[in-house]
Amino acid sequence: MFQNGQRHCFYVYNKTRETFLATETAIANSYFPRLVGLLGKTKRWAQFGRGLWIVPSRGVHTIGMLFPIDLIFLDKEKQVVHLEEYLRPFRVSVVSLKASSVLELPTHTIYRTGTKVGDRLEIARLSQ
Repeated sequence: MFQNGQRHCFYVYNKTRETFLATETAIANSYFPRLVGLLGKTKRWAQFGRGLWIVPSRGVHTIGMLFPIDLIFLDKEKQVVHLEEYLRPFRVSVVSLKASSVLELPTHTIYRTGTKVGDRLEIARLSQ
């Protein structure tokens, strides 16, 4: 379904709240992209509408990052199972055994969109 190396070609839509969480989402679904994540990105990356979907993942760290992020933990059906707002640099997130992937988003995305545990998300390729 997803191919490695494709950048910013997915959107994330909260079907429960009827709002977009991100419209420029990259996927990290192989070893190296998952390892690197957002390391090396500057705060310029953290604009509302951007995101990184880490698959598979049950938790992340921000060691070496230069800015805080919001985290949304999803199960296999893309239902929100845990939220972390404003995870600062050089921290480790909760590890959620219910999660199968994690969305990394700019800070305040969870607040702006009203996303809650139990919400169902849609993550799909943008039409080109």
